[in-house]
Amino acid sequence: MSMVLFDVPGPKARVRHKIMAVIGIAAVIAALVYVVMRFIVTDQFTARRLDWINYKQIQLSLVEAIGNTLSAFAVGAVLALVFGAIFAAARLSDHAWVRAPAAVIVEIFRAIPLVIMMFFFYYGLPVVGVKLSAFTAVVISLMLYNGSVLAEIFRAGINSLPKGQSEAAYALGMRKTQVMTFVLLPQALRAMLPTIISQLVVLLKDTALGFLITFEELLRWGTRIGGDAVNFGRPMISVMIVVALVYIGLCLLLTWLATYLEKRNRRSKKVIKTDNPEAEKPVLMDASASG
Repeated sequence: MSMVLFDVPGPKARVRHKIMAVIGIAAVIAALVYVVMRFIVTDQFTARRLDWINYKQIQLSLVEAIGNTLSAFAVGAVLALVFGAIFAAARLSDHAWVRAPAAVIVEIFRAIPLVIMMFFFYYGLPVVGVKLSAFTAVVISLMLYNGSVLAEIFRAGINSLPKGQSEAAYALGMRKTQVMTFVLLPQALRAMLPTIISQLVVLLKDTALGFLITFEELLRWGTRIGGDAVNFGRPMISVMIVVALVYIGLCLLLTWLATYLEKRNRRSKKVIKTDNPEAEKPVLMDASASG
C-alpha cells in the first residue's frame, strides 16, 4: 500500500528512520541537559532568585496580568468567531457583490501581520484623532486577523461536505438559510472543531504581542518583574519560566475543553422505543449517523 505523496518505507528505510529518530532524540536531550546545567552553574535555581514569588504584591500583579490576558483572549475569541462566521457566510453567498468584497477583506486582514495591526490601531490612529486603549487595539487586531483565518476554516469545512447533503435538503423544500443552519453547519462543526480550537490556542498566545504596545498582559508583567527585581538578582529566567508555565497550562486547558466537546458531540444517547417498556434501553450512536 502506498499513498499519493508518500511510499511506505521498506526494511532498510525503516531501520534508517529509526536510527535518525534515535539520533534526533539524543540531540534534543543533550541540548536540554546542557541548558539545565548552564542554569545550575549560573545559579538560576537558587532560593534567592526564586524568592520573588513569595511577595504578595507580586502575586497580586501576576493574577491581574493573567486576568488581562484572559480578558483579551475571551473578547477577541468571541469577536473572531462572529467575524469568521459572518464573512464565511458572505464568501459562500450566491451574490457576487457580497462574495467579492468579503473575499478581499478576508485576504487583506489575513495577510497583514498581527503586530502591524496592533501598531496601526494604537500608534497610527491617534494621528487622525482616534485614540484607542491598548486593550481595545489588541482585541480589534486579534479579531481581524484570527477572524479572517476562521472565516476560511468555516468556508472550507462547509465546502468539504458532500453536495448531496444540500441537494437533498433543497429537494425537501428547505431554504438556503435552513439548509445552512440545520443540515450543513452541524456536520461541518464536528469536522472543524479541532482546527477551530487550534486557532483559538494561537489567538491566546498572540495576546502576548500586546506587550509591544504597553498592554499589561502576562509577558509584559514578566519582563517588568524580571528586569526590575534587582534585590533578587534580576531573576528574568525564573520569571519567564513561570510565564511559560502559565501559558502552557492555559493552552492545555483549552485543548482539554476541545477534546471534551469533541467526544461529547460524537456520541449522543438514543432510546429504542418498543412495545415493552422494560426492553427500552439507551444506545450510544455516532452523532454523524443520527444526523
